[in-house]
Amino acid sequence: MTLTEEIRSRLSVLEPTALEIRDDSALHRGHAGSNGGGHFFVTIASAQFSGKSQVMRHRQVYAILGDLIPQKIHALSIQAIAADEPPVVTID
Repeated sequence: MTLTEEIRSRLSVLEPTALEIRDDSALHRGHAGSNGGGHFFVTIASAQFSGKSQVMRHRQVYAILGDLIPQKIHALSIQAIAADEPPVVTID
């Protein structure tokens, strides 16, 4: 199982209505402070986020993936959306 697959599998407990995992590791290889772990950007929509602040949503995701940090995941960006909210548009 790849790390992206593991992240997807673990986040399935949040019953996401949408889930995108982008592996940006190749863009960050060899930078200062990198211990070899990957860089990931996760966009997740879930009814379980309804009525919760962004901080609480991020805490839910970190609680699920926390043991992968920092060895397997060096950096994690999270866009957490309640299923009943409109998606946030990001510009790459």
